[in-house]
Formats: sequence, C-alpha cells, structure tokens
Amino acid sequence: MITSEKKASAVKSVQAHKTDTGSASAQVAILTERIKELTEHMKVNQHDFMARRGLVQLVGKRRRLLGYIAKKESQRYLDLIQKLGIRR
Repeated sequence: MITSEKKASAVKSVQAHKTDTGSASAQVAILTERIKELTEHMKVNQHDFMARRGLVQLVGKRRRLLGYIAKKESQRYLDLIQKLGIRR
C-alpha cells in the first residue's frame, strides 16, 4: 500500500497548479508509485497471483490514462513519461 507521503510527493511532481490532485497526470503519477511497489512485491512473492492480477490491472489503467493524455496534449505526454521514467 502506498503511503500518503509518497502519494503527495508523486502528485506534487506533476501537478499543473496548487490544487491539482485529480488530473490525469496526477493519477498516472500515483499509479506509477503503486506499480513500483507491487513490482517489488512480485520479485519476492512470485506465486502471488492475486497481486499479479492487480498489477496487470494497474498497468492497464495507467496505459489508458497515458493514451488519453497523448491524444489530448502530446507534449505534456512526452514530458510526463520522461519525468516518471516510463517507457513509451
């Protein structure tokens, strides 16, 4: 489970203005942190299939949000994936 401090720092790194907490970019940043934590869990617990399913769902959700951002504002998409270290 992601801590509120990690979530706040992830949102702060990509927010467009001070009260921006629910934009697509902020959601992608939060999902990226959760994916990182689940990936570390999966390295230790390879047979945890429920966690694997949750990880796949999170990756799919992040991919859909990134597609939305890429369709609306391509430059913001490129900046976001570079900032978060996500492959295209």
